[in-house]
Amino acid sequence: MTRLLVLQPDRDDPPARLGEWLTAAGAVLDVVEPCAGPLPGNLDGYDGVVCLGGAVGALDDAEHPWLADVRRLLSEAVSRRVPLLAVCLGAQLLAAATGGQVRPAAQGPEVGVMLVAKRDAAGDDPLFAELPWTPDVLQFHTDEVSFLPPTAVLLASSPRCANQAFRVGDRAYGVQFHIETTPEMVLKWAAGYPATAAGARPSWLDPDRLEAAHEDIREVWQPFCERFARLAAGELTIQRKLPLV
Repeated sequence: MTRLLVLQPDRDDPPARLGEWLTAAGAVLDVVEPCAGPLPGNLDGYDGVVCLGGAVGALDDAEHPWLADVRRLLSEAVSRRVPLLAVCLGAQLLAAATGGQVRPAAQGPEVGVMLVAKRDAAGDDPLFAELPWTPDVLQFHTDEVSFLPPTAVLLASSPRCANQAFRVGDRAYGVQFHIETTPEMVLKWAAGYPATAAGARPSWLDPDRLEAAHEDIREVWQPFCERFARLAAGELTIQRKLPLV
């Protein structure tokens, strides 16, 4: 049994389809809301960690002191080589926990279904290698990872946000975008955060367009999540290309 700790910082961003895909791949999820109670003291007994998104800032500790405990667990996952998948706010928390920097997005909010482009380093990555070079993703964020952690490897970028996906060590992944959403979740976010949603182009948040786009996202990212479940289960071999000498 592959047991995953799922950290859900915001009740409006549940595991949703990501949770369904991981469960279908054989994982058992322990979902914990850091804002509602204490977090586990360590990662003993867990084979992997997922950290989801949310509306708070990655360094808003004064208003949300539990953020420090989330960063502590993400740092522990990296140091203990526990597979980790961190989404949006989760990616920003991962970066902050391992020496990177987070700031308001320099080019303003990214909102809507967009493309990201894989970088060369993704070619031999166990999770990213099989993705298409420009996969669809759902963007809904106002902050960004401005500087990657010193040991991070960049895996995907976009013109508006350079650090779209990265790996810290060999098993900890951060993605600035969302893959877990449903169309209903996105429309709820748009209604709740109209100033952010105003950054979307006309029609990008139309229900029919969101419905079709989420099917495209599922085709690409469900197999990705299955590979993460295999990584957590110890069934996915990690291989790195050696430099030519």
